[in-house]
Amino acid sequence: MSLNAAVSAVTDRVIERSRPGRQAYLDLIAHEAETAVRRPNLGCANLAHAYAGTEEDRDAMKADRGMNIGIVSAYNDMLSAHAVYYRYPELMKVWAREVGATAQVAGGVPAMCDGVTQGYAGMELSLFSRDTIALSTAVALSHGTFEGAALLGICDKIVPGLLMGALRFGHLPMILVPGGPMPTGLPNKQKAAVREAYAEGKAGREELLDAEIAAYHSKGTCTFYGTANTNQMMMEVMGLHMPGAAFVNPGTKLRQELSRAAVHRLAAIGQRGDDYRPLGRCVDEKAIVNAAVGLLATGGSTNHLIHLPAIARAAGIIIDWEDMDRLSAAVPLIARVYPNGSADVNGFEAAGGMPYVIRELLSAGLLHRDIMTVAGKDLSDYGQTAVIEGDKLAWTPVGDSGDETILRPAAAPFSPDGGMRILSGNLGRACIKVSAVERERWVIEAPARVFSDQSEVQAAFKAGELERDVVVVVRFQGPKANGMPELHKLTPPLGVLQNRGFKVALVTDGRMSGASGKVPCAIHLSPEAIGGGAIGLIRDGDIVRLDAVEGTLDALVDPAEWASRELAETPAPIQGMGRELFALFRQAADEAEKGASPILAGAGL
Repeated sequence: MSLNAAVSAVTDRVIERSRPGRQAYLDLIAHEAETAVRRPNLGCANLAHAYAGTEEDRDAMKADRGMNIGIVSAYNDMLSAHAVYYRYPELMKVWAREVGATAQVAGGVPAMCDGVTQGYAGMELSLFSRDTIALSTAVALSHGTFEGAALLGICDKIVPGLLMGALRFGHLPMILVPGGPMPTGLPNKQKAAVREAYAEGKAGREELLDAEIAAYHSKGTCTFYGTANTNQMMMEVMGLHMPGAAFVNPGTKLRQELSRAAVHRLAAIGQRGDDYRPLGRCVDEKAIVNAAVGLLATGGSTNHLIHLPAIARAAGIIIDWEDMDRLSAAVPLIARVYPNGSADVNGFEAAGGMPYVIRELLSAGLLHRDIMTVAGKDLSDYGQTAVIEGDKLAWTPVGDSGDETILRPAAAPFSPDGGMRILSGNLGRACIKVSAVERERWVIEAPARVFSDQSEVQAAFKAGELERDVVVVVRFQGPKANGMPELHKLTPPLGVLQNRGFKVALVTDGRMSGASGKVPCAIHLSPEAIGGGAIGLIRDGDIVRLDAVEGTLDALVDPAEWASRELAETPAPIQGMGRELFALFRQAADEAEKGASPILAGAGL
């Protein structure tokens, strides 16, 4: 199948726009491949320090007989998805020895859980934790003692942060090693019902806590299709996992063998061999477009409208929301996973999972087949299912969808276009995820109620002040204001208002969760309020129109009055929970559409 015309045109736009930056990046990694610090050239004292803690592998490392793999791990046991990594380093060292290689833990990176910090002060560190992870990854790889790296991370900011840092060492081969989702617990629909009942005062705290623990009950990634699981989807369509690795449960033979295969594969794709596959060549313009197509075809997390541009910039590539919007018009929605459907990612995997999605999108000409992947000849090898045959890892062709309420062929999709829209108007540019929103709610026109903090919204809801058609506007939530926290805690009260028959929408310069669902939300509004954005001009009672059909977002205010208004006063910075330490990040961050990254902006990338 020839490449879809819209996908081809967007790819050409990205390539042309990126040409100077991409060439500079390729020159950088070529130079690093030739001249960067590497083990054979390190001084004896330097090597002694590097080998001092290795003992069992010291002789092999001293002889420089094979690749030394740096492990960059986001392990902690506060985050269920990353708790599975506890034993990975010692296993990976054994697996490396099986193929004449060695492995060392190069460094750890922070890994916070948005589910823990959601709605509280710690969430204001969340987005910038991504850039902190990128910096930590660079520090880990800066020793010059590794010929390749395994990146252990799964969740929201961790995978983007690992890639942003790792891409600056793009002359090295690297593979992302996921841990897999926890088994299915309390169904997401039941969990959401209890949350809404609690918001209405019809359920108590103990009932809510029991429901939440029944949903999030085990080691592994949360099972809804939020940012963490969208990360795994993207790594598959970019060819940065072992094929089929995304959604295999922890603690299974298949999961272990996929991780083992990742280590073996790393040892085979180094610069010294005849199958050199450096990360910076794997992540090219086509791979970035593939990630965007996968995002749209599966109804993935809106957070990647921020993260994908940041990942791309680290590789000298520029992709913007206009590219996303053009792709969304051409890419069909072929998956329904909660919150866009009733199934969780375990149901998605059982129905065919990523091998089915990739096979279908390739067959429809919607993905670039000819990308450099970490395994196989091209992306078509990722359209196969990983299995254990006998006692060994193998791949078999994926069949038809096991459940067409979850996965459908590209020729008979749930929707002919993707799950996101870009909105533009006198309020600026924003994005909206429509894949979970009922079509009759794609257009909302109602009076605004303006807030500067999400706790104010919850207080107004409890006081009965929002019992009407309303566009809830929450401003001063952008990266420069307070680090752009997710506002997922607003989902239950807004959902309750919608259930009561009111026309409800959210407009904000902040983020919603990657699991945002049925309420229409115009998010990532740029420019943000603190940068002089028009969201700072809205007043209570202004009629705001959100139109996801036409792609517009406007305050319906007389132009003369609109022009005469002064911007709302910026709230004073709030201290505590370490937020003051990130003042430089807030000051340096650029806009959401560019990735909201202070380190990329500061580096001129």
